[in-house]
Amino acid sequence: MAALHAVDGVDGASVEKELILTDSDSGDVKRPQFGTRYLTDPRQVFQHNAWDNVEWTEEQEQSAKKKVLENSQPLPSEKQEEYDVRANEYWNDFYTIHENRFFKDRHWLFTEFPELAPQCSLNRETYPEVCNTGDNQQDSLDQDQMPEVASLSLTDDDFPGSSATYCILEVGCGVGNTVFPILKTNNDPGLFVYCCDFSSTAVELVKTNPDYDPGRCFAFVHDLSDVEANYPVPDGTLDVIVLIFVLSALHPDKMQESISRLARLLKPGGVMLLRDYGRYDMAQLRFKKGRCLSENFYVRGDGTRVYFFTQDELHEMFTKAGLEKVQNLVDRRLQVNRGKQLTMYRVWIQCKYRKAPIIPPETQGGGESSPVITLNHD
Repeated sequence: MAALHAVDGVDGASVEKELILTDSDSGDVKRPQFGTRYLTDPRQVFQHNAWDNVEWTEEQEQSAKKKVLENSQPLPSEKQEEYDVRANEYWNDFYTIHENRFFKDRHWLFTEFPELAPQCSLNRETYPEVCNTGDNQQDSLDQDQMPEVASLSLTDDDFPGSSATYCILEVGCGVGNTVFPILKTNNDPGLFVYCCDFSSTAVELVKTNPDYDPGRCFAFVHDLSDVEANYPVPDGTLDVIVLIFVLSALHPDKMQESISRLARLLKPGGVMLLRDYGRYDMAQLRFKKGRCLSENFYVRGDGTRVYFFTQDELHEMFTKAGLEKVQNLVDRRLQVNRGKQLTMYRVWIQCKYRKAPIIPPETQGGGESSPVITLNHD
């Protein structure tokens, strides 16, 4: 399973661009943004390549819903089964064709996700709202608090990165366009990065990259949707889990269990970071008839699949997994092809959800009761 997928000329394909997200909920944590280029005069739309935080009109919203409805007739069940069974083959084919020439490194990572930046792992006070991974309570959970991963019998010193003090896992790493910027930028000596992908071809491309350092990184093949499959780390080990345009590639019926399984890998206070497609994104509206698998779930021309989320759907998934919201944002961005005089409306969602940190007993209301002082009025 790969990171964001895009191929020109393929139905429903899209190309990843640097994103600029703005808060859609005043209760969300504020953070630096890429830019604030707002379209205040529609006559100026072709003056720039992109506009931030573009609000849709009611007419646009209704038009998008109508277009999705028109192309929502699902494919026969036997065809859907074929795409499910052959999913690994399709992703391997994708990376065999494109290798590492397709995606650009994600240099926006540390603006939108400061948890991945050096100052976050070296100095947690820089972003206390989102960087607090509970290490003050427990730098590493005691082994008797870590359920063993079935059949691996992991101990404190026999899994990759076991001595690290800050552990990141990217699921759906593709060819490493998130992993390698982290390794290059974050010089924390205690950092260890795990990365996995459904595609063995993609993982091999990561391992053969000259920037791959087995002393700081461990890449492995893994099917996120197989909740019985083992991870190379015990539960309660990870500070951060990253999901960038990957959850949308799963069958909707497998998403909840997959998120719940990942949540078990987080330390108390650890965070799960997600960025993915939002409902009525341009890529969804471009799908033609004969590409719909189920409601808001489609197959591309090369056999890979994609789902388009709402904020509420993602919130429900994360909270059912026992995580609490730090951030849940929607970005509606207008991209412009000035040469062809075309406008393209993109919709992305970014989430951060945290596993509750361990609260020392003395700070809990249910801790030791204070001594009771009885006054004698005699």
